[in-house]
This record gives sequence, C-alpha cells and structure tokens, in this order.
Amino acid sequence: MIGAHVTRGSGNARESVIVDAFAAEGLRPIRWSNAPGDTYATHEHGYDKVLYCLRGSIAFRLDGGAVELGPGDRLDIDAGKPHAAVVGEDGVECIEAARPEIGG
Repeated sequence: MIGAHVTRGSGNARESVIVDAFAAEGLRPIRWSNAPGDTYATHEHGYDKVLYCLRGSIAFRLDGGAVELGPGDRLDIDAGKPHAAVVGEDGVECIEAARPEIGG
C-alpha cells in the first residue's frame, strides 16, 4: 500500500508497552474505543497518523483494498492518504497519535 504501512504484532497488546513505544518516537498518544460495526467514512488527515490496536479489531480500506488490525497491530498512514474504517464484531480499543512534521 502506497502511503500506508502495517506492522503485525504478536497478538499480545500490552498498553504500557505500546505507550512506551509511542514515547520513544516522541509521540503523544490518545486512547479511544468504538462499538461493534461503527464506521468511519472515507477521509484523510493533514498529518501522519500512527495507530495501534489494543483489543478487538478494525478494518481499514485503503487503495481499494482492506487491512484488518487486531491486538498489537500497528498502522502508519501518511498525511493526505484517504482511508475509511469499519469496527469488528467485538468493538475496538486503539491508541493513536499524530506524527509532528519535521521542523514543525
């Protein structure tokens, strides 16, 4: 996928480890959750987005394809990259952050 990259985790998403990983990259994460079946229409951001799935699942649609994230999986999406998402049947809990611009 151009403009997005998935890193598969071990399936064991300890929140403290993920928060430490964000801190090591200079990122300030926020935690959020959604109910089963919640959707996000196609949209884009003016910043690079870094997202880890803690629990449950969420499927992102990018470039006409889909990628499903489960516990421990990470998705990096470049600024301006259109994407949509649908939350899995068990809901989802994630941690995400905006990557600051270099020199910004």
